[in-house]
Amino acid sequence: MKMKLLTAVMLSSSLLLTACGGDGDTYYYSSKPDVPENNIADPVVGIPVPYVKSDFSAVASESSVMTYKMLGQDGKVTTATSLVFVPGGPMPAGGWKIVAWAHGTTGVADQCAPSRNETNPYIKAMISQFLAEGYVVVAPDYEGLGEPSGRELHPFLNVKSEAYSITDAVVAARSYLAGQGKVISRQWMAVGHSQGGQAALGAAQYASRAKLDYKGTVAVAPASNLGTILYGGELSVKDAPVAQQIPVYAQLDTFTALITAGLRNLQPTFNYSNVFKSPTDLIASNAESDCYDVLGGKFAAAMQTYAGQNGNLTNYPRTQENFMLLPLVKTFLESDSQPAQVKLDQPVTIYQGAKDTTVPMVATNALVSAATLKGSQVQYITNADWDHGTAYALNIQNIVNDVKTAMPPMN
Repeated sequence: MKMKLLTAVMLSSSLLLTACGGDGDTYYYSSKPDVPENNIADPVVGIPVPYVKSDFSAVASESSVMTYKMLGQDGKVTTATSLVFVPGGPMPAGGWKIVAWAHGTTGVADQCAPSRNETNPYIKAMISQFLAEGYVVVAPDYEGLGEPSGRELHPFLNVKSEAYSITDAVVAARSYLAGQGKVISRQWMAVGHSQGGQAALGAAQYASRAKLDYKGTVAVAPASNLGTILYGGELSVKDAPVAQQIPVYAQLDTFTALITAGLRNLQPTFNYSNVFKSPTDLIASNAESDCYDVLGGKFAAAMQTYAGQNGNLTNYPRTQENFMLLPLVKTFLESDSQPAQVKLDQPVTIYQGAKDTTVPMVATNALVSAATLKGSQVQYITNADWDHGTAYALNIQNIVNDVKTAMPPMN
């Protein structure tokens, strides 16, 4: 037997053991990352204010916007905002259990925060059902999105940042409600769609930070394997008519611009021109002020103008060649944005549609395969007819039932 040289190195707070043999073989074994416990004193900042953009009074005794302290991606405590919904009716003797709702992509600008906007009807329907079943719902905006100072960019699709946004919002909500004399169970779960599905998986990976009893995750079309999605999106319309290319390219460029904006949270000298060609970099820079739909419209409009003048998009100046190989971008795509990189201790349910063009099924198939190989318990539910939206909209009752099964409400 050949002698193996074992070298332990720390990468991204994860212990990576590399075994190198004389035959050149290399083996990697990853353990769980070190997760700091949330010991933030007085986690609620000020007094929560009423959430008035949508009316939940039929099922909620309170709908509030809470400002709270969380651990930011720079390792320092920062402030963030979250919606907090409390069920109507009598409080159960054992206290209310918590469902954390992780929202999908809205943008990185503060104006895009869900707490500053009307709640989407489908999301309102789901939250209302959770409240009717007797769950407190905590719905964080995420780090840098709607935060009070207005100075911090949202680290878009950064798994750890999203996870800490969720865990620390749950801790703060429990503290706030306990101060009102309300009893809150230690049990909680995370549910999310798209970016929120990725965030919910992040909450599962970092759940120990909350020092509570995490019961499981429901993720719908969770973002993952972003490099695969970006490459695949490009190839899917490479030879298609311009009318088919524009919406796909606009969506890809929108997400790329939001990623770039998020990377500027820690690296403000990282410029849009590092990722986008001129003058498209100027459109991309609007990611810091426009929500995703408006930004996507600007990308599409510029392409339509160009195509009208040139007949095609062959030489349209979109992204820089090999921008995904830039060290900052490469690390983000391969590591910082990838959920379920370690074994998840609690059950996970994932919904995915085959007609999804935003988070293609091939990306989620790879996610589920990798998570299963790591020993995570994943129930994977797919449908040939679901797209990105209907995978969520058509399964609201199923999602609620998944939570009730894993974490039955108190009577």
